[in-house]
Amino acid sequence: MTLLVISPDYASHLLPLATLATAWRDRGERVVVATGEATASIVEQFGFERVHLQLARGSNPGVIRAEEQPEGEDDSLRGFFDATRAGPVETLAYQARERLTDLMWQPVETARAVQAVVAEVAPDAIVVDHLAFSARLALVAGGVAHADVVLGHPSALPVGDEVYGFPPTWPAGWQEALDPAALASLRDLCERVDASFTAEWNAALAVLDPSARASRSAFAEHGDLLLYNYPAELADPARTPLLPPHAHLGSAVRHELPDPEVEAWLAVDQPYVYVSFGSFLSVRGDVLARVAAALARLGVRAAIATGSADPAELASLGELPPSWLVREFLPQVRLLSHAAAAVTHGGNNSVTEAMTEGVPLVVLPFSTDQFAGAEALERVGAGVVLPPVTATVDDVADALARVLDLPAGAREALVALSTSLRQQPGRLRALAAVDAALPPRA
Repeated sequence: MTLLVISPDYASHLLPLATLATAWRDRGERVVVATGEATASIVEQFGFERVHLQLARGSNPGVIRAEEQPEGEDDSLRGFFDATRAGPVETLAYQARERLTDLMWQPVETARAVQAVVAEVAPDAIVVDHLAFSARLALVAGGVAHADVVLGHPSALPVGDEVYGFPPTWPAGWQEALDPAALASLRDLCERVDASFTAEWNAALAVLDPSARASRSAFAEHGDLLLYNYPAELADPARTPLLPPHAHLGSAVRHELPDPEVEAWLAVDQPYVYVSFGSFLSVRGDVLARVAAALARLGVRAAIATGSADPAELASLGELPPSWLVREFLPQVRLLSHAAAAVTHGGNNSVTEAMTEGVPLVVLPFSTDQFAGAEALERVGAGVVLPPVTATVDDVADALARVLDLPAGAREALVALSTSLRQQPGRLRALAAVDAALPPRA
């Protein structure tokens, strides 16, 4: 038996997909990962085979910097980072305008490369990243059954009257604080991008399979089975009846190799807060600096992953407390396992891994589905949400104090969620769902 995993060349995407695939590996099956060169070492660490497949212009081996991206992608990233400094609507509008090149890079050529990989590997089952649109286009055109993994908030697949790129929900008070005309303009833009993107999907589909049925919305297309890397306990129950055949995996918490420096730091038995804005948004060193100042004000020990932040922005803090652990990259899963709280941008890996460890969050969402994800955490009492553009050091300190001292009811609900996610890991839920829904390919 062979499982084929298709992933963009981005660590933040491949890590959860590879973690899910360990269930097949541990059952004694062959696992082949189709991805690019930048994440080859990750594939090797998991003990999987790799076949080369480039699904986008850019790549991300773990920490992403604009200057390390190919021409065109570097300017796109800089524009995105600039937009996050303006506000959520400006960021979402920028992402909407960039979406054609972000999501459908050389669709026909890429789809044919995917089909060649499928023919070469001859897998019995296929798991593909939902955002790998060109790959899913290839599988649809070839009539190849596959499981489609949504590595984000469930709204990454729009249902009902939702439109891709426009948050279906916002944290409390955010929508009221935003300009209604700007929101209406953003939704109009997202609808126009949907129409344009769908036309491109259909044009490529017609080349790959002239007899194929045209899509009404390419962003709403999905695989034969949807796997949401997200806890059902955080999902909006109003959306559930609208979902296609699916399973909520809860989380895909990866195994990390021991880090001697981190283990020595953890040997000091003191509470701490873990801080990370991920591989992309760690570039917002100004926000990291405000978070660090709030932690220092509270006298709380901290572990901070600085990622791609500009050292000049972090230098404005002056000398940090010697008890802190501050590095470009830190083993997130290990540090979350003992953290009293965490500060995050609200990315899917950070949220699901924190929930698995029962760690309450301060969330500063910048883009895409992070706003809906932050709303879910706020709704169930697992986090406090702040706007990263305007949140002051006082605001962050207050939010940290609140999550470090959660009300008893919220704390009990978080413990119950953590227990559920630990008892049935996402990799086992994925294996069971694929076995039940997708018969092996002939």
